[in-house]
Amino acid sequence: MNTLFQNLKLPLLVAVMLMTPVLVAAQAQDSRIQMSSLDHLTSKATQTVDVNIDERLIRLASKVFSDHGDEKEVKDLIAGIKGIYVKSFEFEADGQYTSADVESIRSQLRGPSWTRLMNFTSKKDGNLEVYLLLDGEKVGGLAVLSTDDREFTVVNIVGPVDVEKLSKLEGQMGVPELGIEFKKEKKNDK
Repeated sequence: MNTLFQNLKLPLLVAVMLMTPVLVAAQAQDSRIQMSSLDHLTSKATQTVDVNIDERLIRLASKVFSDHGDEKEVKDLIAGIKGIYVKSFEFEADGQYTSADVESIRSQLRGPSWTRLMNFTSKKDGNLEVYLLLDGEKVGGLAVLSTDDREFTVVNIVGPVDVEKLSKLEGQMGVPELGIEFKKEKKNDK
């Protein structure tokens, strides 16, 4: 038995070494954004929102929504979602978070699967960036980064997302109102 283990030890070690890059790459393409680097901002903020809803809690929450009207739409929207994570900080004074704090989030969104869908910059209203994690033609996750002088918010939705229906999640399950609107094209009758 001991000889069998010694004979298999080298091939097992080689197999583990070969699989490590694959496992690391798979983890790197996960649509969950790591936000723990922002925890230090809690002590500086006048208001903090920290939402961590994993797949188990989403399934539980979906049972609360009815099968009628807007609640049914929200229930249908979250059906395949694996997690909703939000960190939002409001500060009394400017300069309470640094560019390094913002970069700790942006750097995770530079992977080959993440695509920036929108970048809105305004001296008056701050910045808003929306990213999608694409898996072929399917959206496998979404990240929203919103910053202004006294506010810093990160929203991360893990799992398949119907972007056109996303606005229904605003104000639900800890997702802040972001002003996301999708206008349907009107068909011309001829």
